[in-house]
Amino acid sequence: MYCILVTGIPAAGKSTLACRLADALRLPLLQKDAIKEILFDDLGFRSRAEKVKLGIASMHIMYHMAERLMALRQPFILENNFEDVSRPDLLALLERYGYTALTVSLTGDYRQIYERFLQRNADPSRHRGHVVNGCYPDGGTPQRETAPSYEQFVEGITKRGMDRFTANGPRIVMDTTSFAGFDFDVLTDAIRACLARL
Repeated sequence: MYCILVTGIPAAGKSTLACRLADALRLPLLQKDAIKEILFDDLGFRSRAEKVKLGIASMHIMYHMAERLMALRQPFILENNFEDVSRPDLLALLERYGYTALTVSLTGDYRQIYERFLQRNADPSRHRGHVVNGCYPDGGTPQRETAPSYEQFVEGITKRGMDRFTANGPRIVMDTTSFAGFDFDVLTDAIRACLARL
């Protein structure tokens, strides 16, 4: 049995692409950020440390839901910014249930995607739980995230392994520097071809 991991660098379009893939392939989709936003709205946080704990809890919930789908022998999609530290727990889960994970990794020109990252974080429609540190839901005036420099952005990607992550199966790398030039049909054809060989 298989699952599909949608991962890659920040602001590469993972969430949008994962939703499109789930619809096109008719597969359940589990997204860490979607879980995290619900926890933020229901529980909030009062500090950066609590915010980090809610993020960790979101990952645990996502893996729990994935495990239930594996127990039922269902294919599914997981979307997250997987990194080196994610690999041991994920590989153990895949091995326990005999699943192979096809990794779809989104990347591109770091400089252009960094600019998109800054625009996304400045967008007032961006979920508040991602852009404030001090308190959410707002209790007073929350402190916004300080945007990393371009050098910090690249260092975070390379040190944490976001751009090289793979699990135990094939890997498809897609350049999403420009969404206008992105061919979704080419990707779905490549995914179906990989899955046919598993």
